Amino acid sequence: MSQLRSPGQVTGTARRLLSGAARASAVRLAAVTTAGVVSAGAAIALPAVLGRTLDLLLDGAANAGPWLALCAALIIADMLSDSASALLTGTVNAHTAAWMRGRALRHLLAAGPRGAARFTPGDLVTRLTGNATEAAVAPATAAAALPALALPIGGLVALLLIDVWTAVAFLAGAPVLVLLLRAFTRDTSDAVSRYQRVQGDIATRLVEALGGARTIAAAGTQEWERARVLTPLPELGLRGRQVWRVYGTAVARAAVLVPLLETAVLAVGGLRLAAGELTVGELLAVFRYAALAAGVGAVVGQLGALVRSRAAARRTAELLTVPAMRYGTRKLPEDGPGRLEFREVTVAREGRPVLRNVNLVVPGGATLAVVGRSGAGKTVLAELAGRLADPDAGVVLLDGIPLAELERQALRRDVGYAFERPALFGATVAEALAFGPYEPDGPTVTAAARAAGADPFVRRLPTGYATPLGDAPLSGGEAQRLGLARAFAHAGRMLVLDDATSSLDSVTERQVVRALLHDVRPGTRVVIAHRASSAARADLVAWLDGGRIRGLGPHSALWALPEYRAVFAAESGEGKPDDSHPRGAR
Repeated sequence: MSQLRSPGQVTGTARRLLSGAARASAVRLAAVTTAGVVSAGAAIALPAVLGRTLDLLLDGAANAGPWLALCAALIIADMLSDSASALLTGTVNAHTAAWMRGRALRHLLAAGPRGAARFTPGDLVTRLTGNATEAAVAPATAAAALPALALPIGGLVALLLIDVWTAVAFLAGAPVLVLLLRAFTRDTSDAVSRYQRVQGDIATRLVEALGGARTIAAAGTQEWERARVLTPLPELGLRGRQVWRVYGTAVARAAVLVPLLETAVLAVGGLRLAAGELTVGELLAVFRYAALAAGVGAVVGQLGALVRSRAAARRTAELLTVPAMRYGTRKLPEDGPGRLEFREVTVAREGRPVLRNVNLVVPGGATLAVVGRSGAGKTVLAELAGRLADPDAGVVLLDGIPLAELERQALRRDVGYAFERPALFGATVAEALAFGPYEPDGPTVTAAARAAGADPFVRRLPTGYATPLGDAPLSGGEAQRLGLARAFAHAGRMLVLDDATSSLDSVTERQVVRALLHDVRPGTRVVIAHRASSAARADLVAWLDGGRIRGLGPHSALWALPEYRAVFAAESGEGKPDDSHPRGAR
């Protein structure tokens, strides 16, 4: 993943993400805090009430009954509030995780394809699932922090009120407790961040392997690939052991320190009891309050959860540092022909120029074929034509209006795309074809499928257009035809075909192109072409070479150049222009 923002900016974004999540669950968090306060109040009051009850019972007092009842009431209140707190905390964590995932996903989708491309698929999945789940714990943990801190503070105050000398004995060891918590927070933060980073690396490798499962099986490299995916596993184990070593060290130190403090308090209390300065009940209360004041185990757990959540929130928040694509408020002219224009357009990817000072005009209603060798910048040009990405310099205009100034809906309704490997969304085939900025009616969908050559094989499916996508096994060519049909069903004033016919045979491609020109709403076409026959059917050809337009004109004129013909040399059966479809007849 490329570095998106400085650590300070990511930390600020993570803080805002957690604050937003807290506001989204404000009522639930208030309930968590209330339940925690009730539980803490009952826990703090109980030792004093128990001590008083014990003294009354030892003295044989007749009024010990109400005190016993009060002890029972405090115990029940503590149990009920703990149960409510656990239930509310789980609800808040689930709600917060869903909110964070939705927030990050909406931002990534708004950033466009180039934004998501800054992360590997496996890393994205890890950040949106595991990291978001860990980060979601922070608001509820913070809401429970006040009651958690109230216990040791309340215990210390109660010690001071009952007997100053026992409080002094406890305070003698308090600085060591503070140092212990500080060291735990510092060491845990670093170890958790490293652990989560390695998790993302493993997820990335796993997603890559699953995506190439057929290739791996065909090559017989399963064992090699398994070893590659699991290569970071030893480091993951090392980082995991570091996390638990830090946590275990803190708990072990607390396990030694806390009993020593309690023993010191109990020893001083015993001396005070022997001197007649404390009662037996007060000694019991002192011992219980010392345990509350030294409750470092609970505090360590709270701190550990907060540290892990903050580290996970930073990884989730990095998704929000991707610049979102902003839209304007202008609309396209109603009678615009679809004139596309590139003015001094330059694009760089990872510091390398991909398009350089491109100037290009496509008349409205014309078909432009974009050709060039691999890496020439064809796909980037196609992305810019419909604003799936923005240029680093220059401007792209449609009917005289810069694409960046158009409102989202106006742009997406009038500019459609068909891709080489279309992603199909929807429960059924019909829903997949209707998917888009608006839902076309049934006849429009069926006509688009016929134009794309998809209608015959769709009707052969078990329930035709109502067939669930999961029950419709599709070849590469069939999936491509469905993608074309979806684009045809939403055709506006411009349609961009990014290698969208590469999996079709020559005969089917000719039929689809003929239908595109005659049966689909007229408009401007931008076609990424790899076949000479595709370029021959276009009104205009833009020949890209090294990110620049090396030639612009009709295919028949460019064909006289040996370098232009060499672009198609690798294409099987594409040695000359397709004379069977003159441009005038198409």
